[in-house]
Amino acid sequence: MNSNQMTQRSEASRCEAKRFFTPEQANSALPLVRRIVSDIVAQYQQLEHLQKRRQKLTVTERPDDVRALDTLAAQGAQRLNDLIEEISLIGCELKDWTIGLVDFPAILDGREVYLCWKLGEEQISHWHEVHAGAIGRQPVGDDFNG
Repeated sequence: MNSNQMTQRSEASRCEAKRFFTPEQANSALPLVRRIVSDIVAQYQQLEHLQKRRQKLTVTERPDDVRALDTLAAQGAQRLNDLIEEISLIGCELKDWTIGLVDFPAILDGREVYLCWKLGEEQISHWHEVHAGAIGRQPVGDDFNG
């Protein structure tokens, strides 16, 4: 499955029914999200490693090695796609698979925002405006009525 198909599949699942999270609901989902995102980051790193190994080989020098790496990469890409689909089915959105950045749709003061979590963080402690991205992260305060 190529990256375009992976993107289309992920976008289609996101459009089915958008779920909005409160900070408490997002934190409750974190044990599962954390496990999946850990696998995503590891799988992505493995694919990068395979790609670097593949680039060092030429088809004429070692065709069996090239085929083996291509097969492993295809399997890894499918596994990565499956993991991204799992995240999407929970209702959150993977934003960066290199660092494990995930957004949870939420409502704050009647507008859509994202609760933001990154692999390594204990809980949901930040949010940002939809178009601000992670750079606009702000602490979740008591006034968050998500």
